[in-house]
Formats: sequence, structure tokens, C-alpha cells
Amino acid sequence: MNFYVMTLFPEMIMQGVSTSITGRAMAKGVIGVEAVNIRDYTNERHGHVDDAPYGGGAGMVMQAQPIMDCYRALTDKIGKKPRVIYLTPQGRVFSQSYAKELAAEEELVFLCGHYEGVDERALSLLQTENVSIGDYVLTGGELPAMVMIDCISRLVPGVLGKDESADIESFHDNLLEYPQYTRPEVYEGLKVPDILLSGHHANVEKWRREQSIERTLAVRPDLLPDAVLSKKERQYLERLLAEQKAAMAEKENISPMTEPDACQ
Repeated sequence: MNFYVMTLFPEMIMQGVSTSITGRAMAKGVIGVEAVNIRDYTNERHGHVDDAPYGGGAGMVMQAQPIMDCYRALTDKIGKKPRVIYLTPQGRVFSQSYAKELAAEEELVFLCGHYEGVDERALSLLQTENVSIGDYVLTGGELPAMVMIDCISRLVPGVLGKDESADIESFHDNLLEYPQYTRPEVYEGLKVPDILLSGHHANVEKWRREQSIERTLAVRPDLLPDAVLSKKERQYLERLLAEQKAAMAEKENISPMTEPDACQ
């Protein structure tokens, strides 16, 4: 799979993805990452790629011309027009399911905006998919692009050490990952759960799934409606929900202690 990033800071992209798992995958040729400098395609003699917004307002806006010329040179090089992702807080929120969808592509293009954004005409011509990695503002699209490349790459066959590794991490089956432990068996009085030392693989797997369900219920209950659960796991979740509801009802029925009268 090949990723192309249209950016004003290509060195930032390449330094970020050239280490760890993505770096090893690039070295093996399983994925390719190319950062293309939008500034190389400007027609402005001083190298500017931005200008003041029409209608007034603070900041500058990236111009359509260098972006479009950059994209056209890129598509001429690769011989087709791949999906284009524009990183923006106004986009669809990135998720693991979306990452799986994108991992099926042979090529992806990322457009990294800066300043006050990108001329809307470039976005219309590119037919971008607008994507956000969260409800906050960053300086530019480079960090979100690297986040997405990292996540998508892990789902490409051959990137991880074992093909199944990506299937046992957080958000597998729309559940958070179970707690992990390693040596020593006891650390500062805290012991590894006995079930993990039992050697009984079926029981360990059952415990891990239940822990994933409990953690998801506690931290990200919004994921549970789309969780992939067996009949027994669904019953386990229903039991947890019933216990949670009973605990809340009991708490509401306990009258608060009467405050002493300040006038006495």
C-alpha cells in the first residue's frame, strides 16, 4: 500500500513515519510513504502558497493552484486518481472501522492544510473526504496524517509480525483491550491475576473477553451497541448492566446525612 502526503512540511512526515513499525514496513517494501512539497508547485515567484481570505478576516488561506498542480503531478506519476483525505476538524471522525475500509485501498492521498484552511475550490475539485482525528485544533494536518498512516498501516498484511496481531488490540470487535501483565509475577504487592498463570487457554480467553467488556462498559459504553459478542458474552454484558442499574438505584435511595443546623 502506498501513502502520498501533500504537505508544506515533508521532512516532518518522513521523520515521523520512518521509525518503529511503519519504518520497518517501509524498509520491507510492504508500504510506501512519499511526502510531496506543495510549495514546489506554486507559480508565485517568492514561493508563497497562501493569500488573504476574500471577505476579510484573520489569517491566510492556502491557494488552490499549487495544491491542484501538486495533485495533478502526483496522479500523472501513479497513473490514477486515488481517494484524497483532507485533514480538518470539520470532517468525519476517524475510527478503527474507517481505518479497515481505507486499508483495502492500494493508494491514499492526504492533503495537509495550514493557516486558516484551504481554498474551498481545491477541496471541491479534489472531491476530498474530510476527516478529523478529534474535536480539537492543531497547527496543521501533518500530525493527523501520521496518526492515520500509522493506524491504517497496522491493518495491511505483512506490516505486523503476525497477521493476527491487529485483531487482538483495542477496538477489535468494537471492544477495548483487556488488561496486560508481564514479569515479575508480583510488583509492589500487586499480583498478576491467577487466571493468567493457570495455563488454561480457554479460561484465559474467556477472562480476557469479559475484561474487555467490563472496561468498555466503564470507559467507552458508546462502543457497545456495535460490539461483536457471542450469546454468552451478551448475557454477561446484560448482567453487568443489571448490576450497574441496581447499584445506581440503591445509591439514589440512600438519603444523604442530615447537615447539622448552623444556628444551633
